[in-house]
Amino acid sequence: MTSHRHHARIAAGRRGAEELRTRGWSGVVAVAAGNVHTAANTGRAHTVGLRQDGTVLATGWNDEGQCDVDGWRDVVTIAAGWRRTLAVVADGTARATGRRAEGACDVEDWSGLVAVAAGDWHSVGLRDDGTVLAVGNDRRGQCEVAGWRGVRAIAAGYLHTAALTGDGQVVAAGDPSAGVMDVSAWRDVVALSAGSRHTVGVVAGGRVLAAGDNSRGQCDVRGWRGVVAVAAGSAHTLGLCSDESVLAAGNDEDGRCDTAGWQLSTAR
Repeated sequence: MTSHRHHARIAAGRRGAEELRTRGWSGVVAVAAGNVHTAANTGRAHTVGLRQDGTVLATGWNDEGQCDVDGWRDVVTIAAGWRRTLAVVADGTARATGRRAEGACDVEDWSGLVAVAAGDWHSVGLRDDGTVLAVGNDRRGQCEVAGWRGVRAIAAGYLHTAALTGDGQVVAAGDPSAGVMDVSAWRDVVALSAGSRHTVGVVAGGRVLAAGDNSRGQCDVRGWRGVVAVAAGSAHTLGLCSDESVLAAGNDEDGRCDTAGWQLSTAR
């Protein structure tokens, strides 16, 4: 889950958690949070920040080196998944650190990239020609993206991948329970995000659509208006409004949905 807000340093979640220790960060232009998809992994998450100078910061759970980003330079965009951090460098190549067992860090030969997305077990890359690459666990077909064309944004969840095309439609692959069939009917979409088992999109005009698992209320976004961006977590959803307030729905364990008082214009 990635957010692009200049110098924002506010966070919500489990009090005292290492992944929330971002108060000393400065010059940050984007952040990404690694998802935690099961209750057994509560407290095992990490947060990554991209600075204006192209360097990267990370804090939180680091058992497989997912926070080992100190030497990264010339980075233009970042993504964080479960036990993994990805980045696109200015020359269009990718960087990856963290768990290698499923092959999700095998991105060294990718080129021409403009964006990356990190699912729990797989990694996705968007190239400048609108095509998509994927590596890692493919047991639900979440890496079957070779035929996609005209893509301008990508998102990756636990066992699914979604993409936004230039004409405002959404294509998806992987676990049907994450809404991969339902999103094909969406139109006029301008922003997209994937949670562990759900998919969220912003429609032109600021309404929000959601499909997939709603067991924790993470898809209860029908009444949202004036939204310009969304971020989907493991079982919750955030929406950034045009007035820079933040909406939240879904699992509120550890206070991760405590955004009612946020006003991002005051956090720059």
